[in-house]
Amino acid sequence: MPELSATQRAWRTVLERIEASLLDGEVKPGERLPSERDLAADLGVSRSSVREALRVLEVMGLIRTATGSGPQAGAIVTAVPSGGMSTLLRLQIAAQGFPLGDVLDTRLALEDAVVTRLSAAPERDLSAVRATLQAMDSDLTPREFLALDAELHVALAHASGNTVLAAMMAGLRTAIESYVLAGAERIGDWDAMAARLRAEHHAIVDAVARGDDARALVHAHITGYSAAAGLLPGAH
Repeated sequence: MPELSATQRAWRTVLERIEASLLDGEVKPGERLPSERDLAADLGVSRSSVREALRVLEVMGLIRTATGSGPQAGAIVTAVPSGGMSTLLRLQIAAQGFPLGDVLDTRLALEDAVVTRLSAAPERDLSAVRATLQAMDSDLTPREFLALDAELHVALAHASGNTVLAAMMAGLRTAIESYVLAGAERIGDWDAMAARLRAEHHAIVDAVARGDDARALVHAHITGYSAAAGLLPGAH
């Protein structure tokens, strides 16, 4: 297992601390987490690491965040993790240290299962998927684009109707996002790559909406970017 970077270790430290507070009942639904500044100072990490951990918790529905001041500002706990959600939190943390090849192999297997289920039931609700597609058509930085890219694939998993697939994709989300973002630095023409990824996303979604087999499309989509970004073994 590769050694975690300083940023990954800091992010994991924040998530582990907040997870422990939620599971131990130190912070209950309706209560506010410490501020970003206080968490960063208490844990000796950057505020960006705190924000990343809070973003993951918000995506998982455990907190909601609001900017500004007043009683509704900051990060408010909305649910306490239990059962599968607690396992998912730990997967989010552990996934930061998984070998890249293992993450890619697992992602391919999960995405294959997702599009197979979607194609078998084209009447499934794809509204959240299409909303994310539309958001990706905006003028975005690579980081913003790839964050939405990860959100799109998690949304597809949720649309599949299989809660375990959705949880596993969500659990790997941050690991996937960090790898593809690192690979973006090796892309010579980012605008061309973003256009290609948009087209591939639309093709995948349109295929499952028609009930077509989209496995080859999603496989080419994932491996194509991984190869172009130098993420595959032997790629440069």
